[in-house]
Amino acid sequence: MAQVDVFQGLDPAVKYRTKKMMMWFIVFAVLMLFAGITSAMIVMHGKVIWMHAIPPMAFWWSNAIIVLSSITLVMSVRAMRKGTASTSKVWLALTFVLGLLFAVSQHNGWQDLNSRNAGSYTYQTESGLIATKWNTAGRMLGNYGTDFWFEMQGQRLVLENGEYYIPTKPDSPVTNVVMTTFNASAALISILVYVHIAHLVLGLLYMVRLFWRMHRGAVHPGDFVSLSTAGVYWHFLGVLWLYLFAFVFYIF
Repeated sequence: MAQVDVFQGLDPAVKYRTKKMMMWFIVFAVLMLFAGITSAMIVMHGKVIWMHAIPPMAFWWSNAIIVLSSITLVMSVRAMRKGTASTSKVWLALTFVLGLLFAVSQHNGWQDLNSRNAGSYTYQTESGLIATKWNTAGRMLGNYGTDFWFEMQGQRLVLENGEYYIPTKPDSPVTNVVMTTFNASAALISILVYVHIAHLVLGLLYMVRLFWRMHRGAVHPGDFVSLSTAGVYWHFLGVLWLYLFAFVFYIF
């Protein structure tokens, strides 16, 4: 069955404005979702033991890859605008590959943190069942003060002789609190990472559809609104991740 173009017979500018507006609605919805998650981090910060970690190298690679993917998508749009659809397809395919690499690097970044006990672990219950439990803050591995550190009551905890102290209360160790408190900051980082990957996958699926439509000639130099609107979503995801990276590891 042939696909019906609801914009057939209308001014192309109407199609352009409508699709752009629809994409901005999607962007706004995604933005509100991540605003909710980061707001939860702000609310919880100061109320629990907060873990600060040095970002894994894989996340730095993510930053470079997502920026490069935005550049390749810009090149795809430019090539289409110049009338070279075949070149545009090559740039789009490269963007898709970079998107896959970004998702892999994001997963690897979290796995690096998880290997340092930032995430969950499995154990066997008394009944013999395998269960999963999230690590407490005190189970973090690495060099304290270099790889990670904890914050409590707005102060960076000091580790001396195996005991954690609030600097203003050197006579009252809080080690037991650190060892038993749920690692909320790590849990929220994992949510940010994988929710972002989920939205990235939606963008990748849309690219596959775009590539197929370009192959069939439905997207061409005379009508490449879909390619332009895809760029809006993709660039937004890139800027969003760079902000989340800075927010989690350097601002917050």
